[in-house]
Amino acid sequence: MKETSLALALSGLGFILAVIWGAPLLRILRHFKLGKMIRVEGPDSHVTKMGTPTMGGIMFIIPVAIVSVLLNAVSLLGIDVLGSSILLPLIVMIAFGVLGAIDDWEGIRGPRRGLGMRARTKFLLQIILAIIAAFILKNYANVPQMYWPGSGAVFNLGIWYIPLATFVIVAMSNAVNLTDGLDGLAGLIAATAFAAYGGIALMQGNLFLGRFCFTIVGALFGFLWFNVHPAMLFMGDTGSLSIGALLGVVSLMTGQWLLLPLIAIIPISNIASDVLQVAYFKLTHGKRLFRMAPLHHHFELIGWSETQVVQRFWLISLLAAMFGIALAMA
Repeated sequence: MKETSLALALSGLGFILAVIWGAPLLRILRHFKLGKMIRVEGPDSHVTKMGTPTMGGIMFIIPVAIVSVLLNAVSLLGIDVLGSSILLPLIVMIAFGVLGAIDDWEGIRGPRRGLGMRARTKFLLQIILAIIAAFILKNYANVPQMYWPGSGAVFNLGIWYIPLATFVIVAMSNAVNLTDGLDGLAGLIAATAFAAYGGIALMQGNLFLGRFCFTIVGALFGFLWFNVHPAMLFMGDTGSLSIGALLGVVSLMTGQWLLLPLIAIIPISNIASDVLQVAYFKLTHGKRLFRMAPLHHHFELIGWSETQVVQRFWLISLLAAMFGIALAMA
């Protein structure tokens, strides 16, 4: 009970800091005219979002980083709130956030205005960062390599761990990035997934990681204060690449990464729909499996409002996360 209370308190702290920091950040982004460029091939209803400030991931990255660093510093006084075990996920969050910020900047003010960083370059950098994180997880973090859901059995993956962990981190980074297409969608889905993994970490006795996850949940809720429809701010690649990679790392640290297709069912479905759309288009020489990919745009084009898509996807995500926690506890 004490651990739950402390985790929720950190969540509240993350929320308050993000909300307080939100208004000044909006003014800064508007001052430098860092507005979103809308894809020409996207739904017509999204044209009205042109110019909405982006790079909003800074709103939750900075509060989480400040809370984590300060509470680690407090441990020098003998008070253990957050420990060194959260340094890797914290560094991954910041590193992928910087990569996303460069991508956002190039797409808004850089030489590739409207396009952002070259896809190959961004993908290569993601892989490099993910390999470093996977190497540290395997050799220094002393984490369980893989739990089999529902059984509690732990498996040692040996040499396969690093490539699999790299895949998980990169895949989740891009999955959340694809999910960031509707007001509030990526933030709600990510907050739900982090709450699920935070609960799993606390049940495992991984207290520092659990508290860190709930700090992120609170900061994401603070971001959602400005991001719910109609959004005043978008997280951009600064936020989506960052929290996606972070979610991958957190799942690996709990050893329950096989539950990601369930706990992160919406991002996984989105990236799967994108892959299937491209493959089907090539195989059928121009036909489309969905009206538009990622999947949330397909539902927009069949008549769901943006709010309906977000709310229904979040309900599915919440239910799936509950099943995921139940499997982790079994």
